[in-house]
Amino acid sequence: MNHRQQRRPEIVVGLVATPPDHPARVAARLTAELAGRLAERVNADVQWTVREGWGDVAPRRDGGVGALLDDLARRRVDDRWDIAICLTDLPLHAERVPLIAQSSAQRQVAVVCLPALGLRQLQAVRTAVPDLVGRLLTDVSDERVPPVGWKPAELARRVTVIRRMVGEADAGELGYVASPWIGRARLLTGMVRANRPGRALLGLSKLLVGAFGTAAIGLANSSIWQLSEGLDALRLSVIMLLGLTALVAWLIVAHDLWEKPDEQTPVELARLFNVGTILTLTLATAVSYLVLLAGTVLAAALLIDTSVLEQNVQGPVDFTDYLTLAWLISSLATVGGAIGSGLEDEDTVRAAAYGYHPEPAGWRDEEDTQSQRGERSRQAGAPES
Repeated sequence: MNHRQQRRPEIVVGLVATPPDHPARVAARLTAELAGRLAERVNADVQWTVREGWGDVAPRRDGGVGALLDDLARRRVDDRWDIAICLTDLPLHAERVPLIAQSSAQRQVAVVCLPALGLRQLQAVRTAVPDLVGRLLTDVSDERVPPVGWKPAELARRVTVIRRMVGEADAGELGYVASPWIGRARLLTGMVRANRPGRALLGLSKLLVGAFGTAAIGLANSSIWQLSEGLDALRLSVIMLLGLTALVAWLIVAHDLWEKPDEQTPVELARLFNVGTILTLTLATAVSYLVLLAGTVLAAALLIDTSVLEQNVQGPVDFTDYLTLAWLISSLATVGGAIGSGLEDEDTVRAAAYGYHPEPAGWRDEEDTQSQRGERSRQAGAPES
């Protein structure tokens, strides 16, 4: 049995994540199971070897998917992989609709756009990547595996988010795109997920501290108690929306999060980055606001006695009065939170910008590790001077 396994042909599949942030987390989970899925879906008589690596921290934006395919093809040749698959969070388009995947038989590579998959990205790549590998091996007429028994256009049926196929099927240059409207909504949802709003929320701790400080001052001001009694739900909603809008705008301006079009970033891509940043910050600040509101309601109920509040507003009060008071104070306190956010660590806040990808600490590309080992081996073998 072991002798037969050693004689099985080996096919090496490289799985590259670019940038090494959200795509690397997806790639790490997929790498652990990809060999088994390839054996199940493509050919069980092949020894599948999966190599995991990084792409560029800031992938080229000006060339779109073509630039990614070219870079990936060079990586495949340099590392002697048979097939290379790239997972990226760079939003890509083909024929003005979101591009989900692009394969190139000539280069023997494929790219998968994670944001275009929406929220259930890992489940989708578990299906798409083995199919893309099998399709590429069939298109290059690799004799180590039998041809796949389905046409390229059938990938749209196998991966539900794919609407149709574009490109030249005979040449093996295939793109798989989403629907125009639902696909764009799914792309933006996927971008927010890739941008990790939870990271932005946890990073804005000083914002909450500043907002709670402002709320504490407001709770001690009897004039605000009386003011809250004269405001209806519509006015309170407008004040809340103005406060949240001001906070998001302050974060973007104060920390230079707005992506500007340039030679390397087309206008459409910069617009997508900015929408992704705005949505991420809006979600993070909205959750922060709810935390602030809950804390303010609790503080008001504990600190302000009902009789004292009734004396100031000159009428009976109940829980809705405390809620209205906390609602107004929380909305006003977001301005104080905006001032506190100016004290945040720059890198922490900039992580909420979609186009900003700091190199993750402690992560090392397999290619870098091998080159460092080779360098140490050369240094160890060099004669002492």
